[in-house]
Amino acid sequence: MGSLPIVVSGTTVHGGGGGGRWWQWCNNKNNNSNTTKSNINGSGNSSSSDPCANSSTFVFFLVSFVCLASIAGIYCRLLLPPNVHTILSSLGCHEDNEGSWSIGVYYGDSPFNLKPIEEANVWRNKSAAWPVANPVVTCASASGASFPSNFVADPFLYVQGDILYLFFESKNSITMQGDIGVARSTDKGATWEQLGVALDEDWHLSYPYVFDYNGNIYMMPEGSAKGDLRLYRAVKFPTEWKLEKIVMKKPLVDSFLTQHDGKYWLFGSDHSGIGAKKNGQLEIWYSSSPLGPWKPHKMNPIYNTDKSKGARNGGRPFLYDGHLHRAGQDCGETYGRRLRLFKIEVLTPTEYKEVEVPLGLKESMKGRNAWNGARSHQLDVQQLSSGEWVAVMDGDRVPSGDVNRRFILGFASALGVVILVIVFGMLLGAVKGLVPLSWCPHNVGKRSDAAFDWEKSSLLSSRMRLFCSRLNRASSSLRARIKPKTCSGGFVLALIFLVTVVLMCTGVKYIYGGSGAQEAYPLNGQYSQFTLLTMTYDARLWNLKMYVKHYSRCSSVREIVVVWNKGQPPELSELDSAVPVRIRVEEQNSLNNRFKVDPLIKTRAVLELDDDIMMPCDDVERGFKVWREHPERIVGFYPRLADGNPLKYRAENHAREHNGYNMILTGAAFIDSKMAFEKYWSDEAAAGRAVVDNLFNCEDVLLNYLYANASSSSTVEYVKPAWAIDTSKFSGVAISRNTQTHYGLRSSCLQKFSEMYGSISSRKSEFHHRNDGWDV
Repeated sequence: MGSLPIVVSGTTVHGGGGGGRWWQWCNNKNNNSNTTKSNINGSGNSSSSDPCANSSTFVFFLVSFVCLASIAGIYCRLLLPPNVHTILSSLGCHEDNEGSWSIGVYYGDSPFNLKPIEEANVWRNKSAAWPVANPVVTCASASGASFPSNFVADPFLYVQGDILYLFFESKNSITMQGDIGVARSTDKGATWEQLGVALDEDWHLSYPYVFDYNGNIYMMPEGSAKGDLRLYRAVKFPTEWKLEKIVMKKPLVDSFLTQHDGKYWLFGSDHSGIGAKKNGQLEIWYSSSPLGPWKPHKMNPIYNTDKSKGARNGGRPFLYDGHLHRAGQDCGETYGRRLRLFKIEVLTPTEYKEVEVPLGLKESMKGRNAWNGARSHQLDVQQLSSGEWVAVMDGDRVPSGDVNRRFILGFASALGVVILVIVFGMLLGAVKGLVPLSWCPHNVGKRSDAAFDWEKSSLLSSRMRLFCSRLNRASSSLRARIKPKTCSGGFVLALIFLVTVVLMCTGVKYIYGGSGAQEAYPLNGQYSQFTLLTMTYDARLWNLKMYVKHYSRCSSVREIVVVWNKGQPPELSELDSAVPVRIRVEEQNSLNNRFKVDPLIKTRAVLELDDDIMMPCDDVERGFKVWREHPERIVGFYPRLADGNPLKYRAENHAREHNGYNMILTGAAFIDSKMAFEKYWSDEAAAGRAVVDNLFNCEDVLLNYLYANASSSSTVEYVKPAWAIDTSKFSGVAISRNTQTHYGLRSSCLQKFSEMYGSISSRKSEFHHRNDGWDV
């Protein structure tokens, strides 16, 4: 093919067949340094045209990229939870900058004493996990019914006897506009049948306010994008609607109608006017009929104030104790941050007065792990014929604009990483010039005399030459000041590397890590909750405090039960918990206490988890989902294989070598609170419990035998955690310090329990037998 010339600052070096001459030139470049320097055009730095320098720079950047990418990969694998919301449905549930809204149900004896559905202990059926937990309607619910949705929000109820109809905004993940969806429940909101799209226009729809008038059912949704407020009448309830009339030719937002003192009152917000404060304005009109005509209130706008004051409507008004109440949105920190409730004291054509009253709903302490931990902006509460009050409320775990915010922060972090990598390379001497001289205007090949004269007289070109030269001298100046080979210089290098790693992980967290929530996993569209139970004593209080603070924030944890075996129990005030904590003090220090029948436990599922095990909430949630698929089994995170003749207790490595397991350690396992505890405290298990008390060991082995003895099918399931830490190693209070002695005792238990309940050596579940990929 001929030789290929290499041009270096005006000097041509010819390469022959292969790269030998190039490397020879690199090795002998010092002999020609004077010649090279004379052709640098006074830049004072030859690195930009030195192939050896360019090669070392390339290698440095390549090594830096591989190193940082590896760290980021490990960080993603171990510490970042997956964005569950985005994988709920292939049709919808895509990440949306408006949020990930969903809908929950509440019950109470008054609108000021509402509790979420999980506290009512509602059972869907006896074969499923209970109680049913919020949210009860999600984007996956809608998408699963074949109308793709990114989120569901703005819920309104319509009650017909014992049937509840739910109308809501559903953001179409294809058209990216709001449609009105509808669902039906025959069990007071525990389960919902999706009926489809009730109303779909060419513009965005939301806030589907539904009401009765003169034997007809009407819907007045927000359609401000069209520029007016429209009223629809049900032709075939609940899925067919016809435009009845245009209520008002104003782009009203979140409007409702209510009857009071013989008049109909229309509340809404118009954000289009000059001087109107978005989310901070409220206007009122009145009429003798919900069909109009409408007259404006004398005080309009009633409010034009700060957006945090609750001026924008947040749902249906309700009458209680003779007073009309209005829900308003607090949009101060972010859109729809929280709800405020107001009691209307005066409402006439000329006067209006309302005062804020407590809503009676506590905000979750679980933060983004709660389905409504970040926002809640819509409430519809109604009284049933039984006298009970039912309410629907929407919620979100991320603030408005979260996607854009995360992208900006992630990009800024990535830019910081690039800058620090360059600085690090300059200090090491691997990066000798920031700007190659060929990029500068005074070094771009041949130029005519006219171009040269123009360049000399051009202020921009002159400044560019000066800027390039200064940048290319920066590395030498930086190295001279910091002196990397000194102790202080080494400290600076270490600090830069540490900051670079932190910025890299931060950038990955914002860009890849989703909302940062460790969410619950639904099963068949249903969420549930479980009780977390641990057994401990006074010497392990340090473990317990950290344990409670961490796991109480997991989304599906309902309550934490602490079985206190020995010593003085702590005060509840000493524990930082987002859920109720109950300390059950035992009279006798026995491992059998772990499985004692406890009638105060209100959930079917119990996670038995040792107080010295720390793992991500996402691993806990995945284990809970697998257990709900197999509630008759022990589902846990530590597999064991008992085999051999005589039977021997062996570690997880042995189980993996033989590609199977027949036991799950109940120090980290989900069980059925009724079935497991009743088995363990049955007369049949009395001899086994005596062995446990005698050896102070093997309570989990016994439970595995009892499960196996009661079923001919598989009784154990394994879920692989991303990571797990034994915190007792840090506190020095580990119970089983001598592994060989511990395993010897357990082997002895295996032989005794086999004689009592039959051998489990023939039972073996293989790794990777499920389709979820969580049992590898």
